[in-house]
Amino acid sequence: MVIWLRSILFLAAYLTGSVGLVLIALFEARMGRARVTRASRRWARWHRFCAKHILGITTKVDGVLPQGAAIVAMKHESNFETIELLVLFDRPAVVMKKELTDLPIWGRIALAHGVIPVDRQTGAAALRQMLRAAKAAVAEDRPIIIFPEGTRIMPGQSPALKPGISGLYKALGLPIIPVALQSGTLWPRKGIRRYPGVVTLKVGAPIPPGLPREEMEAQVHAAINLFNAPAPQA
Repeated sequence: MVIWLRSILFLAAYLTGSVGLVLIALFEARMGRARVTRASRRWARWHRFCAKHILGITTKVDGVLPQGAAIVAMKHESNFETIELLVLFDRPAVVMKKELTDLPIWGRIALAHGVIPVDRQTGAAALRQMLRAAKAAVAEDRPIIIFPEGTRIMPGQSPALKPGISGLYKALGLPIIPVALQSGTLWPRKGIRRYPGVVTLKVGAPIPPGLPREEMEAQVHAAINLFNAPAPQA
């Protein structure tokens, strides 16, 4: 019962506060990326405040996240990290499906913030568009954030990587910073129940540019699925 009450209170508080913050971000989207980025961070901090003080969910980063040009390959288990990364990174360029940028208000803010939309229905054209946007972000010394498994994954699952990560890796010549997390155990994909605890982001060792695709993908897959690995035998 306590979990239900906290979860409902969180939604009420977070959504109510978001109305004003999102409208401010929409207004500031007209004034350049720096302004809309600050507005987006205010909204993300409100989300973090509600998660911490109502749900009892906090974030711990084990390692150092890059703030400059790099490819960050992150596990994706819940909506939690999609908002939290606006606090964790100063100027992230997030790869996301184009349908999200078509949403009223939110989509306009996201485009002004500098996300990298990908239309999954257009195949090779989508990859070319993604690479153009990614190169523009790199020119601004921004980290490229990608969820290489393509969508939210249930805890314990580790599907094959989508081709987008290899395209970025080959074209940009940047290191990949893998990030594992276990947000899905506290913030399930379905339903409104949220559970108190710590969402840990484990930053893996950089994967240098220039490796064969199979080797790179094997290293990324293992690193982002660190929390799915079986415990070592005693």
